[in-house]
Amino acid sequence: MNEPPETLIARSAQLTVGEILRDQAALQPYALAIEDGKRCYSYAVFNARVNRLAHALAAKGVAHGDRIAILAENCIEYMEVAYAAAKSGAIICALNWRLAAGELSHCVNLTTPKLAFVSERFAETFATLETATEETVIFGDAYEELLAAASPDEPTITASPEDGLVIIYTSGTTGLPKGALISHRAEIARMQSSCLDFGLRPGDTFLAWPPMFHMASMDQSISVLSLGGKVIVVDGFDAERMVDVTTTEPQWWLLLMPGMIEPFAEALKRRNMPAKPVTVVGAMADLVPRHQIAEITTLVQAPYANTFGATETGLPPASAGLIPIGVTPDSLSKTQSAMCRCRLVDPDDNDVAAGAVGELAFRGPTLFSGYWNAPDANAEDFRGGWFHMGDAFRRNPDGALDFVDRVKYMIKSGGENIYPAEIEQVLLADPRVDDAVVVRAQDDRWGEVPVAFVAANDPALTAEDLAGQCRAALAGYKQPKQIRFVALDDLPRSTTGKIQRHEVEKWLAGS
Repeated sequence: MNEPPETLIARSAQLTVGEILRDQAALQPYALAIEDGKRCYSYAVFNARVNRLAHALAAKGVAHGDRIAILAENCIEYMEVAYAAAKSGAIICALNWRLAAGELSHCVNLTTPKLAFVSERFAETFATLETATEETVIFGDAYEELLAAASPDEPTITASPEDGLVIIYTSGTTGLPKGALISHRAEIARMQSSCLDFGLRPGDTFLAWPPMFHMASMDQSISVLSLGGKVIVVDGFDAERMVDVTTTEPQWWLLLMPGMIEPFAEALKRRNMPAKPVTVVGAMADLVPRHQIAEITTLVQAPYANTFGATETGLPPASAGLIPIGVTPDSLSKTQSAMCRCRLVDPDDNDVAAGAVGELAFRGPTLFSGYWNAPDANAEDFRGGWFHMGDAFRRNPDGALDFVDRVKYMIKSGGENIYPAEIEQVLLADPRVDDAVVVRAQDDRWGEVPVAFVAANDPALTAEDLAGQCRAALAGYKQPKQIRFVALDDLPRSTTGKIQRHEVEKWLAGS
């Protein structure tokens, strides 16, 4: 081939997620790669299964850039699909099984997958969705037959670093989920960020209990497998199973979300056994009662991760800080992550003065590749060549960052993002409702929860009527924890007629 030197140089610098797994399987074929308590696969076996699936995908006509939907609980097959896509140049669409049927249908139709993989648990749910997916494969016998009929040999890897690998759905201010496209380049950079800021080392173990449709498990599982470590798959938050692992296996990051810390701590204390070494514990310190931070770090003898990241950015921009063992922190100021640049800007994208509040604008290799099929959102959020996170911060004289508020109002409940507009649209669809506003209330278990204030025009309308509509239309974690009725004239408004959420929040402080 007579390729020009610049092309050869560029190609020589490329590395993708599928190639890394292939190389780990060659370097340490007998090391354990992944297990779920019932099955455990070495790197050689796991890689061979991935290869079989990649060949099976090709036989079904899945080509470079095609999307593959997956709707399943945490399982080994989930990561097999992810890595087969990585080797095929395809993109997995990680569907959030907590969403309502209409939301799921939107997510599938947004990304138009050629093929879907579904677990038996969610097969009936997927079958009822209004989608046009060409074929569905159910995990179980049909899936194993598909693998058995394919070759375990290495496929030709067609992906390049900027190709998308996974689409993770994140709620938008309009109420419909957006698909955040994360590339091979971003996943590899996120692994490097974990090494620099979180002490990830080759051979470490990760307990993958957060849903794999969430960056908390997807990013970390890829990072650990990229470094020859072991991923222990757990089917959601299971305190007893997690304590089993914590008391028998050293771990890298014991990821505990707000709402999960107390039940895990209680289970660990009941076991009355010391934890094996843990490098770092916890996440999102802002949403956790501070006494819980001191307790859990003491129990597992590991510092607490004072994180501020996003699906779009990974652990950056501000997750390098650790809260020492046994400390009840007075301040939750954030330390800027390695491998990124951060600006704080005003609404006109001018840098704000030191000590002033501004929206965080981000650059770095961990950044995602934009929202799928959302040109208007991308034009707005990537304006000026910086990704605007929608989060307001203040930079201190020592360089630390203080989180102030969300520019676009968002509720973070137990690790999940909830935008009030999603709930408000359901409430406002009832003709008996004149207006509605949803605000966040502090909660000892979940960090924050949504509370709705409704102005009704029919005195017969009840909170249970509206709660039933929310249950039918929204994922369980998005349900308002309270629905309160108020007079329409009592809703505080700006000069443009918009309800002032922060004024409504003050009502909760006085209740």
